[in-house]
Amino acid sequence: MKKSARLFPAVILAVVAAAPAAVHAHFKLLEPASAIVESDRGDPQKAAPCGLTPDAKPTEAVTKATGGSKIHLKVQETIYHPGHYRVSLAVNSRQELPVDPITVERMTERGPQSVWAAIQSPPQLPVLADGLFQHYTRPASPQTFEADIQLPNITCSKCTLQVIQFMAEHGYNQPGGYSYHHCADLAITADASKPLDKGWPAATGTGN
Repeated sequence: MKKSARLFPAVILAVVAAAPAAVHAHFKLLEPASAIVESDRGDPQKAAPCGLTPDAKPTEAVTKATGGSKIHLKVQETIYHPGHYRVSLAVNSRQELPVDPITVERMTERGPQSVWAAIQSPPQLPVLADGLFQHYTRPASPQTFEADIQLPNITCSKCTLQVIQFMAEHGYNQPGGYSYHHCADLAITADASKPLDKGWPAATGTGN
């Protein structure tokens, strides 16, 4: 996967300010079932596209879904940070997932820090939803966010639903940049009563 594009506008580059102490946001993917075993904080989650590390343990969970319908998404932000979420779908390979969003940064004494990230409106394939759960105020307790995400009417035996959290006001992380990542494996069966959605790759049956 390529790293997300990064923008340094001239006005922002001219700003040099002390950055606040590092705060690392974390989230857990609760629904659909995560493809890997997550800790109480949701780790591992830094590396694109799915937070995988060499010692990550797969759950082997595959969630069944009907094409052309909605799937319930539920995430818990275990450590707060302002930002939003994006959901994408890969049919055959996780390499089909998009790069992390283009991000505007400002330079600080501690290095680059995120300001905002591009939100696709309307979403462009393979992104299913973008700009979800925008939040910029610290809650009294960990937040749980839920939404129903529209799936394309396609068939794939093991496709990947990716959920990423973009973090504003955050220092650049290696290897995750300004986003954290989780994935779920889906088995989608097209609804025969509806036309198939065009533009998606033909499923090869190999998955991931």
